[in-house]
Amino acid sequence: MKLTICFLFTLLLMSSCTNTTVNTDLEMPNENQVTQATKQLRHVVMFKFKTESTPEDIQKVEEAFAALPTQIPEIKDFEWGLNNSPEGLNKDFTHCFLVTFETEEARTVYLPHPAHQAFVEVLSPHLEDVMVMDYWAK
Repeated sequence: MKLTICFLFTLLLMSSCTNTTVNTDLEMPNENQVTQATKQLRHVVMFKFKTESTPEDIQKVEEAFAALPTQIPEIKDFEWGLNNSPEGLNKDFTHCFLVTFETEEARTVYLPHPAHQAFVEVLSPHLEDVMVMDYWAK
């Protein structure tokens, strides 16, 4: 019995002395480390609608924007949602759309694309303000 306890104590002592290294390096990859396969160009669009625009008007805008990925093959990914932040810092912007492209050339095709321009025609009568930001995801 004493031998068993001694053996277990020795194992416990040895395991606690083992040099285990935990990688706590949380640095973001630099531009050279991000491969072309992982790079994604994000196009963020936020809308503030006119107070006189009805829920039906706004729904038509939502549907028109959501249809763009089926009409413009350069769009790699698309998502959207309504603001639900409890902070109250949205400055009356209610809708956020995120369009993803693989290249700047794809975005260049998207912006003047006839389907995008048709969407802008649906949007324009209801738009109070817009904020757009593009960035390379890291």
